[in-house]
Amino acid sequence: MEFDSIDRKLLTLLQAEFPLTAEPYADLGQRLGIGEDEVVRRIKGLKAEGIVRQVSPVLDARHLGYDTTLVAMRVANGQMEKAEQVIINHPGVSHCYEREHHFNFWFTLAVPPAADMESELRKLTTPINAEAAFALPALKLFKINAVFDMDGDGQQTTEGTPPADGHLPRQVELSRLDRLVINEIQQDLPLASSPFAAMSARLGLNVEDFLARCLSLKQKGVMRRFGAAINHKRAGFKANAMTCWIAPPELVDTAGHRLASLREVSHCYERKTNPLWPYNLFAMLHGHTREGCHEIASHVSEELGLARPVMLYSTREFKKTRVKYLL
Repeated sequence: MEFDSIDRKLLTLLQAEFPLTAEPYADLGQRLGIGEDEVVRRIKGLKAEGIVRQVSPVLDARHLGYDTTLVAMRVANGQMEKAEQVIINHPGVSHCYEREHHFNFWFTLAVPPAADMESELRKLTTPINAEAAFALPALKLFKINAVFDMDGDGQQTTEGTPPADGHLPRQVELSRLDRLVINEIQQDLPLASSPFAAMSARLGLNVEDFLARCLSLKQKGVMRRFGAAINHKRAGFKANAMTCWIAPPELVDTAGHRLASLREVSHCYERKTNPLWPYNLFAMLHGHTREGCHEIASHVSEELGLARPVMLYSTREFKKTRVKYLL
């Protein structure tokens, strides 16, 4: 799809600055100098092209008491279809990809407070008969920012601000009303003039009070942001590499913060290692070409004195959605 300047600005605003107001599409139109109907028409077109997946909240699993991990598997070609079906049908799986590596099948998993992560992993991996499977839970968070700058305005945004020390978020106390609002708002936002009206009415709230509660959840970090999830490949970011370094303990924080400062990096974590996977520093690099991603990885490695990383490019997307947290 060819984007004009308004499409590009709209895509950036939809991701990073979606207005939590009674008439958000009209407010977006004011920012863009177009009418509400034109905003809705363009979003419909972006959805029809598969560029905008949904417009909804991005919630922080750990603030909600959920446990999360990245999982790697080695799946034989003959088992790939079965692995896909087993994994993508799990409601706690948000991302699932085939990647160019010996360990070729990767997914993220979130489980509710009452569930046991190891038991859930056994349930998922046993039917697949994977040759190898292991969890790589996060130890530190340096950046999470799945927002793609489409109009090149040079501004960085973040889904909340990770602690400077990289410590992972902790569960927060939520009121009964908070939980009702969270359960209600986790849906693709209707393309209607007042899209929050029906949600608030179902909870017996007026729109202003409903949105005030949403903004409160955002301030607490429970809602990292409200906005669009986009298909970054269809939006032009065709090279996407999970890039992994072996970073000495004394360099992890320095390297993590340096990677977090890069616009091309959407996620950066320190993760637990194991005998099969010695790499502890992870960054998701996004670019228009593989050469561009390689250049960034090489530059950072040289700058920080790190050995050459392993770069796992995604070759197939099996699932990418937002987990629906039921509280």
